[in-house]
Amino acid sequence: MSEAKTPVVANHWRALRRFTDARIGLGRAGVSLPTPELLAFQLAHARARDAVHLPLDVAGLMANLTPAIEKHLSSPPIVLESCAGDRFTYLQRPDLGRQLSDESRARLPSASLDEPVDLAIVIVDGLSSVGVQNTAPSMVGGLLNALEQDNHDWTLAPLTVVEQGRVAIGDEIGARLNARMVVVLIGERPGLSSPDSLGIYLTFGPKGGLTDERRNCISNVRPGGLSAEEACRRLLYLMREARRLKFTGVGLKDRTDDTVIEGGRANKNFLTRRPDTGPGFPL
Repeated sequence: MSEAKTPVVANHWRALRRFTDARIGLGRAGVSLPTPELLAFQLAHARARDAVHLPLDVAGLMANLTPAIEKHLSSPPIVLESCAGDRFTYLQRPDLGRQLSDESRARLPSASLDEPVDLAIVIVDGLSSVGVQNTAPSMVGGLLNALEQDNHDWTLAPLTVVEQGRVAIGDEIGARLNARMVVVLIGERPGLSSPDSLGIYLTFGPKGGLTDERRNCISNVRPGGLSAEEACRRLLYLMREARRLKFTGVGLKDRTDDTVIEGGRANKNFLTRRPDTGPGFPL
């Protein structure tokens, strides 16, 4: 019995979709997309839009954060807001999302420390509250556990949670909390295959007016991307190096995939492998 005919023309690239979330090998129906692929695109687009506009559930986030931080921090998180009073203003005025509101500034002096601390952790809703809601608690918990087990003592400022914030708002918070470095966990701009991505930004010597070349970034932290466990490992390496070198940014490279650094084993990175260790480019 012959197979039923279909108007959909398959694409041989479709076999590669098991390796990527990218929209490849979609096929066609006449000159258009097949109906299932079109509907899948519309659903992904709707999820990305929802991620941008959905407000952060602060109460739910606090409930999930409590088990992660209660063993490590003596004070509860401080909730702050940027100068962008609502979501529409936040999306239209990125500059306002980089500044604390006057009311939030008034909350921080009581939390400031006379002696500098090593680290301030700042959670910011950013452009994907979904990414923050889903991943920030496990990320914070993993980082605090790693810091507790680290050979170096780490002193911590109170944890802060910011609504309607951008990355640079962490600089002001870190400076006001007298922190030597600040880690900002922020919802990243959604993609069609990643509406729930969390980004991590590390800045040494936070202060107002810093630009992005002074930061290190770890991106795509989500269930379908970089795991929270791996992100913690990379972040801890960068923090140790920032503490040693007294800077972050373009001069500080993430070499966690370079196994020469740990244990003296062979270098897996073919771009930096020396000629006597195998094929690659000489340094």
